[in-house]
Formats: sequence, structure tokens, C-alpha cells
Amino acid sequence: MWMRAALLAALWMAGSQAAAAETITMASTTSTEQSGLFGHLLPEFRKASGIDVKVVAVGTGQAIDMARRGDADVLFVHDQPAEEKFVADGFAAKRYAVMYNDFVLAGPKADSASVRGRDVVIALKKIATANAPFVSRGDKSGTHAAELRYWGMAGAVQAKGSGYRECGCGMGPALNIASSSDAYVLADRGTWLSFKNRGDLAVLVEGDARLFNQYGVMAVSPAKFAHLNAAGAQKFVDWIVSPAGQGAIANYRIAGEQLFFPNAGK
Repeated sequence: MWMRAALLAALWMAGSQAAAAETITMASTTSTEQSGLFGHLLPEFRKASGIDVKVVAVGTGQAIDMARRGDADVLFVHDQPAEEKFVADGFAAKRYAVMYNDFVLAGPKADSASVRGRDVVIALKKIATANAPFVSRGDKSGTHAAELRYWGMAGAVQAKGSGYRECGCGMGPALNIASSSDAYVLADRGTWLSFKNRGDLAVLVEGDARLFNQYGVMAVSPAKFAHLNAAGAQKFVDWIVSPAGQGAIANYRIAGEQLFFPNAGK
């Protein structure tokens, strides 16, 4: 009888501790989620801090809007101009650089628009001229914002060709659509490397310095929203830019290939 009572007490205590576990909500991007990075990082943070992280993965624009409404404790995204405006508007005290990778332009191996090379701007000009199929995320994400910048550089903001389509979707679904329709698509390398349904898609344009893709993290200001878990959010920020967090990012690989490169403090 006493053993049963002790077991029940232990189970009750374990349940109480689980219920009391501290949690923070992070608004982040589909690229960090769909690349598998958080599945690698967050258990490490949990071990170091005892804090669970609930991730809401949407496009960067939606993630920033979510944080502006006070619906997230931490913001982890990749659109530096928008992040800097978020700080300037008082929604965070500071933006921290965390890591980077790059964008790639993928498309059918046959490459009907002849875009293969290093110059993303020339590639988009050729896609527009050829009216080649192109899948845009169209979701105000960091990837979508970068894509629109490249179209602007190509002088094709309003003339992207008749093959241009917006899916209003995340990176994984956009790649699936491109794969099934033999279309071109701009993707972050992390999601591309983790994407299995490539079909006839291949990376056709990479290595252009303009394809650099920087990620930043911010603790949302409790001065704006008193209900936030500001202490827990700052613990995550401090950890992700620490040697432990940066090392965890560097150690994440798929088939031996590193997906993200830590650069906190730079």
C-alpha cells in the first residue's frame, strides 16, 4: 500500500512540475521551422533553461505583425529593414544578429529560360522575358521581401511575365508547387536542403552576394505589453547568441551539409 501511495505521489509531483513548466511563444518563419532547425535547437535550450518554446511559424511579415499585437514574446525572422523598423518603433529594445545562409533560385533542370549562373537579377530578367512559370510565396515573408527586391533590381516590378504566380503560402508548399509545375522559385537554402520532393527541380542560380540571407532575434518589449514573459524571452535571446546557442546552430546539418552559419555580434 505504501508503495502505491508513494508512486501516486511521485506521479502527482511530476504532473504538477510539467504543468508549471515555463513557456515562451516565438513568432518565427517557415524557413526556420521547415528546415528542421528548431527541432534541433529548442530541446537544447530547454535543457539549458527549463523553458519550453511554442513556435508559431508564418511568413516574416505575419510574424512581425503578431509581435506588434503582443501575441509573441520573441521574434526570430529574416528581413533586416523590417526588423530595424520594429526596434525603431519601440517594440523591442535591440535586434541581435543570429545566423545567416543564402537564397537560391531553383527551377527545372531543362532551364527553358536559360537562367543558370550566378546573377539573380539577370536570371529574373530572363524569366520575365520568356514568360516562364515562376512561383512566388506572395506572403510578405522575408523570402518574399527579398524576391521583390530582386525583381526591382531587374526592373520588372510590374512586368514579371505571364508565368508569374503567387501562392500565398510557406516555403515548403511553394517548393511543392514549383516541383509539380516545373516552375522557377526563390528559396532559402535551409528549406531547400531539407526538401525531399524536388522532382525535376535543381539549384540554377547561387553564389550572388545579393542572395545573402541574415536572421535576427528580438525580445518583444514589456513596455508595450506587460503580459509578456520578458524574462523568459531574454533568456532565449541570451542563449541563442551565446557560444552554446551559436554552437548548436553550427552543428545542425542535413546529409553532412551545414544549413545555417552563426554570426552573433557581427
